[in-house]
Parts: sequence; C-alpha cells; structure tokens
Amino acid sequence: MTITKRRFSLGIAALALFASACGAQAQTALDDIQKAKQIRIAIPTDFAPYGFVDADLHPQGLDIDMANYVGAKLGVKVVLVPVTSANRIPYLQTKKVDIVISTLGKNPDREKAIDFTAAYSPFFIGVFGPKTMAVKAGADLAGKSIAVTRGSMDDMELTKIAPATTGLRRFEDNNTTISAYMAGQTQLVATSVQVADVMMKKSPQMGTEFKFVLKVSPNFIGLAKNEDKLRSRLNEILMEAKKSGELDKMSQKWLSRPAGDLPE
Repeated sequence: MTITKRRFSLGIAALALFASACGAQAQTALDDIQKAKQIRIAIPTDFAPYGFVDADLHPQGLDIDMANYVGAKLGVKVVLVPVTSANRIPYLQTKKVDIVISTLGKNPDREKAIDFTAAYSPFFIGVFGPKTMAVKAGADLAGKSIAVTRGSMDDMELTKIAPATTGLRRFEDNNTTISAYMAGQTQLVATSVQVADVMMKKSPQMGTEFKFVLKVSPNFIGLAKNEDKLRSRLNEILMEAKKSGELDKMSQKWLSRPAGDLPE
C-alpha cells in the first residue's frame, strides 16, 4: 500500500471513529434523564386550553397533562419550563430543556433543527375576525391588519398566503396576540381554533367568528437531533397511551373531542 493510500485509509477510519463517537455521544439524553431522575419539559402557559395558569398560578392544560404523563411513564420527576412559541426550540437546542411539549407542529424547516415523536393531539389553525368583515381566503386579507404570534406555526402559514398589503402584526406570546386583537389593535387574528373558541366564549360581544383554515397541524413532542433512544421510548409511551385511550381522554377533557387518528 502506498503512503498516499495508507493516509487515505487512515483518514477514512478516523472519520468513521469520529462519527461513531458523535453517534454515541448523541444518544445520551435518555440515560441523562434517568440518571438525574428528572425530565425538564418545555410547556406553554399562554395558550389555553393546551397550556395556561390557574388562579394559583399552577400550569394547567392538555400539554401539561401530557408532560406529567410522560414523566410518570419514565418514572422521573417532571420539571415544567414555561416557554413561548419563539424560544421553545432554542431552549431545546441549548439544553435548557430535554423535550418540548408545547403545541409544536412539524414542518421541513423545523425537522432540520430538531426531531419529533409521533403526534399526541390534534391542532387546527385558522383566521378569525368580526362577522361584519367579509374574509373567506388569504386574498381577502389584503389591506387588513392581523395579529399573530411570532415564530409560531400560525405565523409561518399566514406569511405564506398573506398579500403584500396585509398588515402583519407579530407579538411575542399568545396572550399578547389575543389581547391585541381584543383591544382593537388589529382587525383579525390568526390562532388555533381551540384558543379562538375560548376567546369567543369569554367575549361574545365582539362578534368574532371563524373565517378560514390556515392549516391542520397535529402536535408532536420535540427533542434534540439524533436522540433515537429517547425518541423510541417516547413513541412507545405515546403508542401505549393511544391504545389504552389515554390520548382520547386528554383530548376529550381539554378539547371536547377525542384525539382521533394522528400521524405516527
């Protein structure tokens, strides 16, 4: 073997060892959780009925129930970490949390940054506004103002279809988005059907109604890239919950409908 070929072979071997080492290092999340006997889970506190705080400032909602269910099945303590739509993925990437259970939808851009489990709950995004305003499709948003939460799936989908003359007002969290619309700062709001339903029931005098669907986007658990052991374990938990009816129970409790068929 020539020196050049030998060096090439050694280089390939070194790369293989490096890749193997990186793969081994990337598979530590589940072991780390079990060793620490706790799991840090990013959850929403500004997005009822998925996540909000009660009168005693205790987190409540479907995502919180899901987080506690996962922790119980893993046999570890659950540490709930409130996040916004904009910082939930950065929190995961910087290891401030171990997983994200915060109305997280899946799309190609996000899949480049993090991994996802099977879906655990349904989620529908739409545009809402006063009954007196004729809005039936994206084209009808031209010249109108609309509130949306920055970095959310709502924001991504709305940006795709809004005409250039649409006044997109982006806010940092969901409570602020809803408050801005209710205060008359915008004519319309883009949010989930479930959140809008809560808003409309609390303030029927506003005459808000559903206008059109932006996206049907089930919720998934997010985790760091290449943590296949953790993802497999989480998927096992979700599969068991689906078979036992636990997913349907949680969905019925908070959304008044069963989870139904969800992508795996």
